[in-house]
Amino acid sequence: MAGITFKGQPTRTAGSLPAIGSKAPDFELTGTDLAQYTLGQWSGQRKLLNIFPSVDTPVCAASARRFNEEASRYADTVMLNVSADLPFAQNRYCASEGLADVRNLSTFRAPEFGVNYGVRIEEGPLRGLCARAIVVIDEHDTVVHTQLVAEIGDEPDYEAALKALG
Repeated sequence: MAGITFKGQPTRTAGSLPAIGSKAPDFELTGTDLAQYTLGQWSGQRKLLNIFPSVDTPVCAASARRFNEEASRYADTVMLNVSADLPFAQNRYCASEGLADVRNLSTFRAPEFGVNYGVRIEEGPLRGLCARAIVVIDEHDTVVHTQLVAEIGDEPDYEAALKALG
């Protein structure tokens, strides 16, 4: 369990982020095409998981735009936005913003993702959604960087995440 805040009010998450050096937990999340995607589908590539509550908030949208801008600069890397938003909302958002270099994955069929990655918010008005976090996974599916953003309304440390990609 990790302590974070939402608008300054303490809240907590289920579990903890995966440990640096550990094997990343597998997942099965839903893409905007309604197909199921697993971690193994990007085997041999680096993965940046941009995890957040909803694309319908300004900070979440800003992080999706930022990582979309950066995506083309990193060969053999996939940037994945992960939220509980329905795939239809994720698709609508990306289409309206012209975001074509990031992939969106929904936890709506896989609530265990939030527990396995230590990001499911356990209390307060955002209960059941994902906290804002970054998990960088190398081409061997080893976790090389994590950040659980202490205040849900703050943006992640983009530079640290991008540096972890190499």
